[in-house]
Amino acid sequence: MTNSCCVCGKPIKGVSRSIGSRQFCDYHFSRATRNSFAPGLLIAAIIIGLGLFVVVASLLASRFQEYLNGNNLVVVGIVFALVPAVLWMVAFYVLDRIEPEPKIFILGIFLLGGLLAGAVGQPLIDEFFQVNEWSSRSLGLRLLQGILIVGVIQEFLKYAAVRYTIFHSQEFDQRIDGIVYGAAAGLGYATMLNITYIIDNGGVELSIGAIRIVVNALAHASFAAVTGYFIGRAKFEDMGILWLPIGLLLATLLNAIVTLGLEMVSYSQLQATPIKGVVFAGAVSIATFAVLFWIVQRNNKAAVALVRE
Repeated sequence: MTNSCCVCGKPIKGVSRSIGSRQFCDYHFSRATRNSFAPGLLIAAIIIGLGLFVVVASLLASRFQEYLNGNNLVVVGIVFALVPAVLWMVAFYVLDRIEPEPKIFILGIFLLGGLLAGAVGQPLIDEFFQVNEWSSRSLGLRLLQGILIVGVIQEFLKYAAVRYTIFHSQEFDQRIDGIVYGAAAGLGYATMLNITYIIDNGGVELSIGAIRIVVNALAHASFAAVTGYFIGRAKFEDMGILWLPIGLLLATLLNAIVTLGLEMVSYSQLQATPIKGVVFAGAVSIATFAVLFWIVQRNNKAAVALVRE
């Protein structure tokens, strides 16, 4: 009986290589277990870029404040809301020279994340469950609401954007791809949230708006990257039936806890301190991606060592 590669489906010639019960051809085994720092550099570039974006937005807001009103403010706000997406695509354009990855797939996952947010996620949260109407100042109730309603809906939709699309493609050929595509879905979701917020409020003051955009982008990218890590391992290893639900649960808990933490950090002693929210979101994002990349690299080394034995 001829074994087939679990990525490309082609018959495996010679000795098959495996991770757990999954069989690979030589090419896709080397891809699946290759250590790569390029995606990590990409994430770092985006986080630094978003920080610089906040500074530039604040300078522009003070310089052109007299021209920023009415429809002009809405249009500029929407353009600003697209900045995380632009940074993401530019970073991937540069990364593509080092480690080819279909930019059309990244863009597709990003757009799907935004579409699911606008068509499904936020209508459920705001209109069906009406969380803003019955949310309480009770810390415990807000946390439960964040987990059972907001977190579950948002993280499942970001999970679905990756799991039921690119997951089945031959281009998803590294465990780390789950993190990258997950972050793309999270950025898409955050971008739709930002655009909706700007339109519903008839525009926002640019320096505060830029901070909100950055916080949303970093937070949602981080949450979705956690789920993406679980998806990536599920494709290349036999992790069991509970593996993906555990990943979703963890992302949901992080969503609720970090969102609540952002609220508390951004409003200190009844005074708005939004810049602290940017610092907090950036720290959470850096820590999240660093831990995920380290775990992936460690698993890759373990799989290669096992084959060599």
